[in-house]
Amino acid sequence: MFPIIGIVVVFACIAGGYLIEKGNLLVLMQPAELLIILGAAIGTVLIGNPPHLLKAIVSSVFGVFKSSRYTAAIYLDTLRFLNDFFATSRKNGLTALEKDLDEPDKSELFKRHPTFASDKHAMHFFCDTMRTFLAGGVDVHDLDQVMETDLEVLHKQNRLPASALNTMADSLPGLGIVAAVLGVVITMGSLGGPPEEIGHKVAAALVGTFLGILLCYGFLGPIAANIKKQNDTEGDYFLCLRMGLLAYMKGVSPLLALEAARRAIPHYVRPTFLEMDTACRKQSGPAKAEAA
Repeated sequence: MFPIIGIVVVFACIAGGYLIEKGNLLVLMQPAELLIILGAAIGTVLIGNPPHLLKAIVSSVFGVFKSSRYTAAIYLDTLRFLNDFFATSRKNGLTALEKDLDEPDKSELFKRHPTFASDKHAMHFFCDTMRTFLAGGVDVHDLDQVMETDLEVLHKQNRLPASALNTMADSLPGLGIVAAVLGVVITMGSLGGPPEEIGHKVAAALVGTFLGILLCYGFLGPIAANIKKQNDTEGDYFLCLRMGLLAYMKGVSPLLALEAARRAIPHYVRPTFLEMDTACRKQSGPAKAEAA
């Protein structure tokens, strides 16, 4: 919602200021200049990125106009899942959950928490970590390094779409100059014609520079920054999982493991201890109120 409002504000302020100075909006309507700039910019993205990354770029751009997945409710549901898992393993033994970790799609425990189970990256991160721990013979510190490496790879992969868009945004002012130069070339070829025609061509050439700078700093640059911030929220979520798993593998109580996970949640979406405790007490299943 806010990105759309921001785009409207950018358009409104630029067009409003231009009109206040008696500018003619029709002069800014230069399809050829826009084709040169945007077409060339899209071409640079196609040249510089493999197909799988192009899909990620498109998905990330559309994701900017959606609300963040990692809300306070998602974190609270994740804490409820961790409470259920930790308490069940404490009651029945971790080996009793081996089948659940191997086949989470068929697990009744995971089915009790469909929101968490629907996040395939988080579920695989959780199951892979616990399956490795269950195999035995692995030091907790070494397993923490494995989790850290996993998250570094995920963060690096998620950073690529924003980086590609930043590169595209950086190219736009230069491509605007290219469009302007081509406009000047056309203008020079029209010397000797009516002054009105020459003036129109000069204005069209200058619009190319204007569009390149506007698209860079007014749209693509902020969109890339938004994508980066959304990726950071995903990193915060996985840090929450990592801290909860690390505390559990050290042998602390489920309550303390949950608290370690809760403290890793950013403040603006972090549930209070009372909210976490109430949610865990209300959850259904064999682990009800176990960690409370």
